[in-house]
Amino acid sequence: MSAAAPVRMGRFYTSARRHPWVLGKVADWRIPLGPYTPAQIAVAVGGGFLLVKTISWWSWMGPVPIAAWLLAVWAVRRAKINGRAPMQAALGWVLLGWQPRGGRIGGRAARDRTSRALLGGFTIEDAFASVPLAAPFRARRRPAGRTPTTPRSSTRRRTAPAAPAAPVRPVSGVQQLLALAQQGGAR
Repeated sequence: MSAAAPVRMGRFYTSARRHPWVLGKVADWRIPLGPYTPAQIAVAVGGGFLLVKTISWWSWMGPVPIAAWLLAVWAVRRAKINGRAPMQAALGWVLLGWQPRGGRIGGRAARDRTSRALLGGFTIEDAFASVPLAAPFRARRRPAGRTPTTPRSSTRRRTAPAAPAAPVRPVSGVQQLLALAQQGGAR
């Protein structure tokens, strides 16, 4: 038996793909000529309301507007917008328009902070004069057989800065602690 861990696999099946959302189907009973999708119900209700309110305009055409209305209800039964039902696509567009421009962070609208002036100052002090150098700088050794024709600036020896003539007092707390440690003989 091998010591390898077993492979974990997960599958996710949405119920919406297996059972589309339809209205008018309960167990084995169905609405006549149904079941209907939400888009079909919206077209049926909206179109029926529009036909009733405008009957004076289309009554001279006979049954043609009613047939067109029924054909429209039938035509939207499997309508898809980028693979989504029209009602869900419309809801997605509404929610997209409702979102804040910068998005959301933790459920709240993400906004840029207001700009404000950054005021401050700094002081340049001669801090290196009171700190002794730990060890002199040593150049890297080159492999045998390679001699540079011109020395590079990164391999030149650096000279140690000259010690100040007058003793300089430590300025920061860390420098004071280092000075105390050196005076006490502790390293």
